[in-house]
Amino acid sequence: MQSNEYVQFFDGGIEPKLENLGGKGASLVTMTSAGMPVPPGFVVTTAQFDAFMDEAGITAKIHEVLAGLDPEDTRQVDQVSAAIREDICSRPVPEKLRSLTIEAYESLMGRFDAPVPVAVRSSATAEDLPDASFAGQQDTYLWLDGVKAVTEHIRQCWASLYTSRAIIYRLKNSIPNEGLSMAVVVQKMVNSRVSGVAITMDPTNGDRSKITIDSSYGVGEMVVSGQVTPDNIVLDKVTLAVVTEHLGDKHAELVPDSGAKRLVEREVDDERRGRRSLTDAELTAVAQMAKRAEKHYKCPQDIEWALDADLPDGENLLLLQSRPETVHSSKPVTAPQPVVTGGYFSGLSTPALKPTA
Repeated sequence: MQSNEYVQFFDGGIEPKLENLGGKGASLVTMTSAGMPVPPGFVVTTAQFDAFMDEAGITAKIHEVLAGLDPEDTRQVDQVSAAIREDICSRPVPEKLRSLTIEAYESLMGRFDAPVPVAVRSSATAEDLPDASFAGQQDTYLWLDGVKAVTEHIRQCWASLYTSRAIIYRLKNSIPNEGLSMAVVVQKMVNSRVSGVAITMDPTNGDRSKITIDSSYGVGEMVVSGQVTPDNIVLDKVTLAVVTEHLGDKHAELVPDSGAKRLVEREVDDERRGRRSLTDAELTAVAQMAKRAEKHYKCPQDIEWALDADLPDGENLLLLQSRPETVHSSKPVTAPQPVVTGGYFSGLSTPALKPTA
Protein backbone atom coordinates (compact mmCIF):
# COMPACT_ATOMS: atom_id res chain seq x y z
CA MET A 1 0.00 0.00 0.00
CA GLN A 2 1.23 3.49 -0.86
CA SER A 3 0.93 6.55 1.35
CA ASN A 4 -2.00 8.78 0.44
CA GLU A 5 -3.99 11.74 1.69
CA TYR A 6 -5.55 9.76 4.53
CA VAL A 7 -2.75 7.37 5.53
CA GLN A 8 0.98 8.12 5.54
CA PHE A 9 3.59 5.48 6.34
CA PHE A 10 6.68 6.54 8.31
CA ASP A 11 8.85 5.44 5.38
CA GLY A 12 6.40 6.41 2.66
CA GLY A 13 8.62 9.09 1.18
CA ILE A 14 6.14 11.94 1.62
CA GLU A 15 7.32 15.15 3.27
CA PRO A 16 6.15 15.30 6.88
CA LYS A 17 3.86 18.26 7.56
CA LEU A 18 2.56 19.18 10.99
CA GLU A 19 -0.86 20.08 9.64
CA ASN A 20 -1.22 16.57 8.14
CA LEU A 21 0.48 14.39 10.76
CA GLY A 22 0.33 16.30 14.04
CA GLY A 23 3.39 16.81 16.21
CA LYS A 24 4.09 13.18 17.09
CA GLY A 25 3.43 11.82 13.60
CA ALA A 26 5.55 14.46 11.88
CA SER A 27 8.42 13.75 14.27
CA LEU A 28 8.29 9.99 13.66
CA VAL A 29 8.30 10.44 9.87
CA THR A 30 11.16 12.95 10.13
CA MET A 31 13.24 10.65 12.35
CA THR A 32 12.60 7.68 10.05
CA SER A 33 13.71 9.73 7.04
CA ALA A 34 16.88 10.69 8.95
CA GLY A 35 17.74 7.02 9.39
CA MET A 36 17.05 6.88 13.13
CA PRO A 37 15.96 3.54 14.66
CA VAL A 38 12.20 4.11 14.77
CA PRO A 39 9.79 1.14 14.95
CA PRO A 40 7.71 1.05 11.74
CA GLY A 41 4.19 2.34 11.48
CA PHE A 42 1.82 4.74 9.77
CA VAL A 43 -0.17 7.87 10.56
CA VAL A 44 -3.91 8.22 10.08
CA THR A 45 -3.73 11.81 8.88
CA THR A 46 -5.71 14.85 9.93
CA ALA A 47 -7.50 14.68 6.58
CA GLN A 48 -9.20 11.50 7.76
CA PHE A 49 -10.22 13.08 11.08
CA ASP A 50 -11.51 16.18 9.28
CA ALA A 51 -13.50 14.06 6.82
CA PHE A 52 -14.98 12.04 9.69
CA MET A 53 -15.98 15.20 11.56
CA ASP A 54 -17.49 16.73 8.42
CA GLU A 55 -19.52 13.59 7.83
CA ALA A 56 -20.68 13.61 11.45
CA GLY A 57 -21.68 17.28 11.19
CA ILE A 58 -20.77 18.13 14.77
CA THR A 59 -17.80 20.50 14.40
CA ALA A 60 -19.80 23.73 14.57
CA LYS A 61 -21.73 22.48 17.60
CA ILE A 62 -18.49 21.63 19.40
CA HIS A 63 -17.01 25.07 18.73
CA GLU A 64 -20.20 26.74 19.97
CA VAL A 65 -20.20 24.77 23.23
CA LEU A 66 -16.50 25.34 23.89
CA ALA A 67 -16.66 29.08 23.20
CA GLY A 68 -18.69 29.77 26.31
CA LEU A 69 -16.72 27.62 28.74
CA ASP A 70 -15.03 28.94 31.86
CA PRO A 71 -11.70 27.06 32.30
CA GLU A 72 -11.99 27.47 36.08
CA ASP A 73 -15.30 25.63 36.15
CA THR A 74 -13.82 22.14 35.98
CA ARG A 75 -17.13 20.41 36.63
CA GLN A 76 -18.71 22.03 33.60
CA VAL A 77 -15.61 21.32 31.50
CA ASP A 78 -15.75 17.66 32.53
CA GLN A 79 -19.42 17.43 31.53
CA VAL A 80 -18.84 19.09 28.15
CA SER A 81 -15.75 16.95 27.50
CA ALA A 82 -17.60 13.73 28.26
CA ALA A 83 -20.51 14.69 25.99
CA ILE A 84 -18.25 15.61 23.07
CA ARG A 85 -16.17 12.45 23.36
CA GLU A 86 -19.25 10.25 23.57
CA ASP A 87 -20.67 11.97 20.50
CA ILE A 88 -17.50 11.35 18.49
CA CYS A 89 -17.15 7.71 19.59
CA SER A 90 -20.76 6.91 18.71
CA ARG A 91 -20.54 8.13 15.11
CA PRO A 92 -19.84 5.66 12.29
CA VAL A 93 -16.61 6.11 10.33
CA PRO A 94 -17.27 6.45 6.57
CA GLU A 95 -16.55 3.13 4.85
CA LYS A 96 -13.98 4.59 2.48
CA LEU A 97 -11.90 5.91 5.37
CA ARG A 98 -12.31 2.73 7.41
CA SER A 99 -11.18 0.60 4.44
CA LEU A 100 -8.03 2.69 3.96
CA THR A 101 -7.11 2.27 7.63
CA ILE A 102 -7.69 -1.49 7.52
CA GLU A 103 -5.55 -1.76 4.38
CA ALA A 104 -2.75 0.21 6.02
CA TYR A 105 -2.87 -1.99 9.13
CA GLU A 106 -2.74 -5.16 7.03
CA SER A 107 0.16 -3.72 5.04
CA LEU A 108 2.06 -3.02 8.27
CA MET A 109 1.39 -6.54 9.56
CA GLY A 110 2.69 -7.90 6.25
CA ARG A 111 6.18 -6.68 7.17
CA PHE A 112 6.45 -9.31 9.92
CA ASP A 113 6.46 -13.10 10.00
CA ALA A 114 3.40 -13.01 12.24
CA PRO A 115 1.01 -10.29 13.40
CA VAL A 116 2.50 -8.02 16.06
CA PRO A 117 0.84 -5.80 18.69
CA VAL A 118 0.79 -2.07 18.06
CA ALA A 119 0.57 1.19 19.96
CA VAL A 120 -2.11 3.67 18.90
CA ARG A 121 -1.08 7.21 19.84
CA SER A 122 -2.78 10.57 19.47
CA SER A 123 -0.94 13.20 17.41
CA ALA A 124 -2.66 16.57 17.56
CA THR A 125 -1.68 19.48 15.33
CA ALA A 126 -1.05 21.69 18.37
CA GLU A 127 1.33 19.42 20.27
CA ASP A 128 5.11 18.99 20.57
CA LEU A 129 5.68 22.61 19.60
CA PRO A 130 8.69 24.61 20.83
CA ASP A 131 6.47 27.05 22.72
CA ALA A 132 3.87 24.68 24.11
CA SER A 133 3.74 21.48 26.12
CA PHE A 134 0.76 19.26 25.42
CA ALA A 135 2.22 16.00 26.78
CA GLY A 136 -0.45 13.75 28.21
CA GLN A 137 -3.47 15.70 27.05
CA GLN A 138 -4.54 13.16 24.45
CA ASP A 139 -4.75 9.38 24.61
CA THR A 140 -2.27 6.60 23.95
CA TYR A 141 -3.21 2.91 23.90
CA LEU A 142 -0.66 0.13 24.12
CA TRP A 143 -0.36 -3.52 23.12
CA LEU A 144 -3.38 -3.68 20.83
CA ASP A 145 -3.98 -6.81 18.76
CA GLY A 146 -6.15 -7.01 15.67
CA VAL A 147 -7.72 -4.51 13.33
CA LYS A 148 -10.94 -4.15 15.35
CA ALA A 149 -9.08 -2.96 18.45
CA VAL A 150 -6.95 -0.62 16.35
CA THR A 151 -9.85 1.07 14.55
CA GLU A 152 -11.83 1.44 17.79
CA HIS A 153 -8.91 3.08 19.56
CA ILE A 154 -8.16 5.39 16.64
CA ARG A 155 -11.61 6.88 17.15
CA GLN A 156 -10.98 7.16 20.89
CA CYS A 157 -7.80 9.08 20.09
CA TRP A 158 -9.82 11.40 17.87
CA ALA A 159 -12.20 12.00 20.76
CA SER A 160 -9.31 12.71 23.13
CA LEU A 161 -8.72 16.00 21.34
CA TYR A 162 -11.45 17.11 23.72
CA THR A 163 -10.25 15.76 27.07
CA SER A 164 -10.90 18.11 29.97
CA ARG A 165 -7.18 18.73 30.37
CA ALA A 166 -6.75 19.62 26.69
CA ILE A 167 -9.79 21.90 26.68
CA ILE A 168 -8.64 23.77 29.80
CA TYR A 169 -5.09 24.12 28.47
CA ARG A 170 -6.31 25.62 25.20
CA LEU A 171 -8.71 27.98 26.93
CA LYS A 172 -6.09 29.24 29.39
CA ASN A 173 -3.52 29.71 26.63
CA SER A 174 -5.96 31.32 24.16
CA ILE A 175 -5.46 28.55 21.61
CA PRO A 176 -8.49 28.59 19.28
CA ASN A 177 -10.44 25.38 18.70
CA GLU A 178 -11.07 26.34 15.09
CA GLY A 179 -8.49 24.69 12.87
CA LEU A 180 -7.46 22.07 15.42
CA SER A 181 -7.20 18.55 14.10
CA MET A 182 -6.01 15.14 15.18
CA ALA A 183 -3.82 12.58 13.48
CA VAL A 184 -3.24 9.13 15.00
CA VAL A 185 -0.04 7.09 14.98
CA VAL A 186 -0.24 3.31 14.60
CA GLN A 187 3.18 1.84 15.38
CA LYS A 188 4.72 -1.55 16.08
CA MET A 189 4.76 -2.03 19.82
CA VAL A 190 8.20 -2.38 21.41
CA ASN A 191 8.67 -5.27 23.84
CA SER A 192 10.52 -3.00 26.24
CA ARG A 193 13.09 -4.64 28.49
CA VAL A 194 14.12 -1.19 29.71
CA SER A 195 12.66 2.15 28.68
CA GLY A 196 12.81 5.79 29.58
CA VAL A 197 13.51 9.33 28.48
CA ALA A 198 16.62 11.33 27.77
CA ILE A 199 16.80 15.10 27.85
CA THR A 200 19.73 16.87 26.23
CA MET A 201 20.19 19.20 29.20
CA ASP A 202 19.82 19.09 32.97
CA PRO A 203 16.11 19.84 33.46
CA THR A 204 16.64 20.97 37.04
CA ASN A 205 18.57 24.07 35.94
CA GLY A 206 18.70 24.20 32.13
CA ASP A 207 22.41 23.30 31.90
CA ARG A 208 22.89 22.36 28.24
CA SER A 209 26.30 20.80 28.85
CA LYS A 210 24.57 17.78 30.38
CA ILE A 211 22.32 14.91 29.31
CA THR A 212 19.81 13.54 31.80
CA ILE A 213 18.56 9.97 31.42
CA ASP A 214 15.78 8.28 33.35
CA SER A 215 15.34 4.53 32.96
CA SER A 216 13.31 1.70 34.45
CA TYR A 217 12.34 -1.87 33.60
CA GLY A 218 9.56 -2.77 31.20
CA VAL A 219 7.20 -0.29 29.55
CA GLY A 220 7.61 3.20 30.98
CA GLU A 221 4.03 4.05 31.88
CA MET A 222 4.36 2.95 35.50
CA VAL A 223 6.86 5.75 36.02
CA VAL A 224 4.55 8.29 34.42
CA SER A 225 1.76 7.29 36.80
CA GLY A 226 4.12 7.69 39.76
CA GLN A 227 4.06 4.02 40.71
CA VAL A 228 7.77 3.49 40.09
CA THR A 229 10.80 5.71 40.69
CA PRO A 230 13.32 5.32 37.83
CA ASP A 231 17.08 5.47 37.83
CA ASN A 232 18.26 9.02 37.16
CA ILE A 233 21.66 9.59 35.57
CA VAL A 234 23.27 12.89 34.56
CA LEU A 235 26.12 12.72 32.01
CA ASP A 236 28.56 15.21 30.56
CA LYS A 237 27.34 15.89 27.02
CA VAL A 238 30.83 15.94 25.49
CA THR A 239 32.63 13.07 27.26
CA LEU A 240 29.48 11.11 28.20
CA ALA A 241 31.02 10.51 31.63
CA VAL A 242 28.56 10.01 34.47
CA VAL A 243 28.32 13.15 36.60
CA THR A 244 25.73 11.92 39.08
CA GLU A 245 23.46 8.92 39.34
CA HIS A 246 20.61 8.00 41.62
CA LEU A 247 19.21 4.46 41.65
CA GLY A 248 15.44 4.41 41.72
CA ASP A 249 13.37 1.80 43.53
CA LYS A 250 12.06 0.18 40.29
CA HIS A 251 9.95 -2.26 42.30
CA ALA A 252 7.61 -3.23 39.44
CA GLU A 253 7.44 -3.35 35.65
CA LEU A 254 4.79 -3.53 32.94
CA VAL A 255 5.46 -6.49 30.65
CA PRO A 256 3.43 -8.32 28.00
CA ASP A 257 1.43 -11.43 28.81
CA SER A 258 1.30 -13.27 25.50
CA GLY A 259 -1.52 -15.55 26.63
CA ALA A 260 -3.75 -12.74 27.83
CA LYS A 261 -2.55 -10.42 25.02
CA ARG A 262 -2.15 -7.47 27.33
CA LEU A 263 0.35 -5.73 29.58
CA VAL A 264 0.56 -6.94 33.16
CA GLU A 265 2.33 -5.63 36.23
CA ARG A 266 5.10 -7.81 37.58
CA GLU A 267 7.29 -7.42 40.67
CA VAL A 268 10.99 -6.76 40.05
CA ASP A 269 13.30 -9.00 42.06
CA ASP A 270 15.69 -7.54 44.61
CA GLU A 271 18.80 -8.12 42.49
CA ARG A 272 17.51 -6.05 39.57
CA ARG A 273 16.07 -3.41 41.86
CA GLY A 274 19.45 -2.94 43.48
CA ARG A 275 21.38 -2.22 40.29
CA ARG A 276 21.12 0.31 37.50
CA SER A 277 18.67 -0.71 34.80
CA LEU A 278 21.13 0.28 32.03
CA THR A 279 24.63 -1.07 31.50
CA ASP A 280 27.45 1.38 30.84
CA ALA A 281 27.31 0.55 27.11
CA GLU A 282 23.54 1.00 26.98
CA LEU A 283 23.77 4.28 28.86
CA THR A 284 26.31 5.57 26.36
CA ALA A 285 24.16 4.43 23.43
CA VAL A 286 21.09 6.25 24.77
CA ALA A 287 23.12 9.43 25.30
CA GLN A 288 24.56 9.23 21.78
CA MET A 289 21.09 8.81 20.29
CA ALA A 290 19.83 11.81 22.26
CA LYS A 291 22.73 13.92 20.98
CA ARG A 292 21.97 12.76 17.43
CA ALA A 293 18.36 13.88 17.79
CA GLU A 294 19.43 17.25 19.16
CA LYS A 295 21.87 17.72 16.28
CA HIS A 296 19.17 16.85 13.76
CA TYR A 297 16.56 19.20 15.22
CA LYS A 298 19.08 21.91 16.20
CA CYS A 299 17.57 22.44 19.66
CA PRO A 300 17.45 20.62 23.01
CA GLN A 301 15.37 17.45 22.80
CA ASP A 302 13.25 15.38 25.13
CA ILE A 303 13.28 11.85 23.70
CA GLU A 304 11.53 8.60 24.50
CA TRP A 305 13.53 5.42 23.97
CA ALA A 306 13.31 1.69 24.66
CA LEU A 307 15.49 -1.41 24.56
CA ASP A 308 13.56 -4.14 22.74
CA ALA A 309 13.87 -7.55 24.41
CA ASP A 310 13.24 -9.29 21.05
CA LEU A 311 16.20 -7.69 19.23
CA PRO A 312 19.93 -8.46 19.58
CA ASP A 313 22.33 -6.13 21.39
CA GLY A 314 23.45 -3.35 19.10
CA GLU A 315 20.09 -3.35 17.30
CA ASN A 316 17.72 -3.18 20.25
CA LEU A 317 17.83 0.53 21.12
CA LEU A 318 14.82 2.21 19.53
CA LEU A 319 13.73 5.83 19.36
CA LEU A 320 10.03 6.24 20.11
CA GLN A 321 9.68 10.01 20.12
CA SER A 322 11.67 13.22 20.04
CA ARG A 323 10.18 16.58 20.91
CA PRO A 324 11.63 20.00 21.74
CA GLU A 325 12.37 20.55 25.41
CA THR A 326 9.98 23.34 26.38
CA VAL A 327 10.76 24.31 29.99
CA HIS A 328 14.24 25.77 29.62
CA SER A 329 14.85 26.00 25.87
CA SER A 330 13.22 29.37 25.47
CA LYS A 331 15.38 30.87 28.23
CA PRO A 332 18.90 32.25 27.77
CA VAL A 333 21.69 29.76 28.41
CA THR A 334 22.95 30.16 31.95
CA ALA A 335 26.02 28.96 33.80
CA PRO A 336 25.77 25.42 35.22
CA GLN A 337 24.26 25.15 38.68
CA PRO A 338 24.75 22.42 41.30
CA VAL A 339 23.04 19.22 40.18
CA VAL A 340 20.00 17.98 42.05
CA THR A 341 19.37 14.29 41.54
CA GLY A 342 15.98 12.68 41.26
CA GLY A 343 13.64 11.16 38.74
CA TYR A 344 12.57 13.15 35.71
CA PHE A 345 10.25 11.21 33.48
CA SER A 346 7.81 13.90 32.39
CA GLY A 347 8.91 13.65 28.77
CA LEU A 348 6.81 10.55 28.34
CA SER A 349 3.29 11.29 27.27
CA THR A 350 0.96 10.49 30.13
CA PRO A 351 -1.39 8.04 28.47
CA ALA A 352 -4.90 7.01 29.17
CA LEU A 353 -3.39 3.55 29.39
CA LYS A 354 -5.80 0.69 28.98
CA PRO A 355 -3.59 -2.38 28.71
CA THR A 356 -6.55 -4.71 28.97
CA ALA A 357 -8.12 -3.28 25.81
